[in-house]
Amino acid sequence: MSSYKNFKKQLLKDKEIKKAYKDLGPEFAVVEMIIEKRLKEGLTQKELAKKANTKQPVISRLERGDFSPSLQFLYRLTEALGAKLEVSIS
Repeated sequence: MSSYKNFKKQLLKDKEIKKAYKDLGPEFAVVEMIIEKRLKEGLTQKELAKKANTKQPVISRLERGDFSPSLQFLYRLTEALGAKLEVSIS
């Protein structure tokens, strides 16, 4: 997981990337949590995809930020990761 954090730290040194990251904060936060949990569980994208009943390219697109998942899909992913998705509206 530290390699992911180091990679993120390096990317955020670029001003354009840092601005885009800040502008898309909530989306990146969700994706970051999914990536971190997947890595913590020692799962590849392909293994997570199989557990979530989807395909590896879908997980890849999600992790790259090229895919906006539905809540239903996020629930499937968190279940596959042994996590819980809680939605709070204030």
